[in-house]
Amino acid sequence: MKDIPESKPIKFDTILVLDFGGQYCHLIAKRIREQRVYSEIVSCDITADAVMHLREQFDVKGLILSGGPSSVYEDDAPRLDPKILDLGLPILGLCYGHQLLIHLFKGHVKRGHKREYGSASVLVEKPVGVLENLKRKETVWMSHYDTVESLPNTFEVLAHTDNCPIAAVRHKWRPIYGIQWHPEVAHTEHGGIILRNFIFNICGCSASWSPSSVIDTAIEEIRRTVNGKRAIIGLSGGIDSTTATILSSKAIGKNLTAVFVDHGFMREGEPDYVAKTFAKFDVNIVVIDAQGRFFTKLKGVVDPEEKRKIIGEEFIRVFEDVAKKTGAEYLIQGTIYPDRIESGVRKRSEKIKSHHNVAGIPSNIRFTAIIEPLRDMYKDEVREIARSLGVPDALIRRQPFPGPGLAVRIIGEASPESADLLRKADKIVTEEIENDQALEEALWQYFAVLTNIRSTGVKGDTRAYGSVLAIRVVESREAMTARFARIPYKVLERMSTRITNELPQITRVVYDITHKPPATIEWE
Repeated sequence: MKDIPESKPIKFDTILVLDFGGQYCHLIAKRIREQRVYSEIVSCDITADAVMHLREQFDVKGLILSGGPSSVYEDDAPRLDPKILDLGLPILGLCYGHQLLIHLFKGHVKRGHKREYGSASVLVEKPVGVLENLKRKETVWMSHYDTVESLPNTFEVLAHTDNCPIAAVRHKWRPIYGIQWHPEVAHTEHGGIILRNFIFNICGCSASWSPSSVIDTAIEEIRRTVNGKRAIIGLSGGIDSTTATILSSKAIGKNLTAVFVDHGFMREGEPDYVAKTFAKFDVNIVVIDAQGRFFTKLKGVVDPEEKRKIIGEEFIRVFEDVAKKTGAEYLIQGTIYPDRIESGVRKRSEKIKSHHNVAGIPSNIRFTAIIEPLRDMYKDEVREIARSLGVPDALIRRQPFPGPGLAVRIIGEASPESADLLRKADKIVTEEIENDQALEEALWQYFAVLTNIRSTGVKGDTRAYGSVLAIRVVESREAMTARFARIPYKVLERMSTRITNELPQITRVVYDITHKPPATIEWE
């Protein structure tokens, strides 16, 4: 195979997001991309020289310093190269980034004694710069311990709250801003205005980027890495693995084998659905029934992190078995940004849960490399790429389903019996939602969770003692944040009635009314 010549990348206007370990870091990048401006996440310890070097690849227009769990007074707290402040680039510090900026300019940050977490009302004193066009009183999302107590004389206050007297600031003559709250979170009412002010008015970006811009680059990366050899890809039937499969097929053609693993925790009829759907694509597909080996590995396991890691490793072992038969040297996965950030892959990032295809991957694998062409994409961006690739709309609109499947929707041991019970309950939830097309299209995800709680009930005039089932329905744009859906009571009632009538093992049905944050979408 001939070497593929290096292509000269297009230099899009770019905002660099410096990652100080905050879980919202990738959400900042996502919100920027929603404005059709490219964003790139870099480590918080990047040097000024490295930023200038990146300008050869990206047209860097500004920097955003993310939040993070540290205090500026901790010995090992992440710092910023002071020389970055002298590059002349606009800078916006959020939460920890806001505190760090003031600390670097010799202001005073007060150690926190009480955490401020949740919605707060901020009073905008000066609606200028990043706060231009905001109302006098705004609803914002706070999440911090420390707070800025006093400013250097080079800064001025733009906004405050009852608990935070210096909630937003700007440098008096440099394009440097700091905000204590999180404009990237949906709970901040007009966070989009703040970010647009920074991106367009202060940084001067143009809206010229789109997710489909990465298609050619992703195909070239796969082709160059595999370099004429064979690869397999894990195909679950979800939009992430579907899109990665099509990109990989375009890159390496018949050298690709797609592997669907039935681990026993799939939705009702999922294996047949995947086999029939992908028979229409020009992709070699292998379906592996691995239920026995997964159930054996998970016997007696109740800890969710352990479950995820066991499932992740077992997936790899199944893929290795297929690779032996096909001669594949590379493994391709549909890993996306939220998988990586929640698994705590960055140095400063807190681990929320180990995604099976990230932190669940064992260290001793037999593949030359693992390729993740969608690793920097969000779910809705993947859907846009899929649409550009001609994926049918029915596939694009499929709700997300975790790689470990129902195993992480069963609280406690994931046995064949509990998986079968949950599969039937989940089908009822799905049917009742999808009976109303308008309701279905407004939702991000809807599913059932089998809890480890037992509850007394009455069935047929006799005492019943059975399981408690939870229903989770959320609205979201990218799964980094989500709101519980206020679906009609009549729909909930039909679900509850059908579940308790058709499944005698279940005596009580509850509805989850928790947003993300503070919860995650999945229970485990």
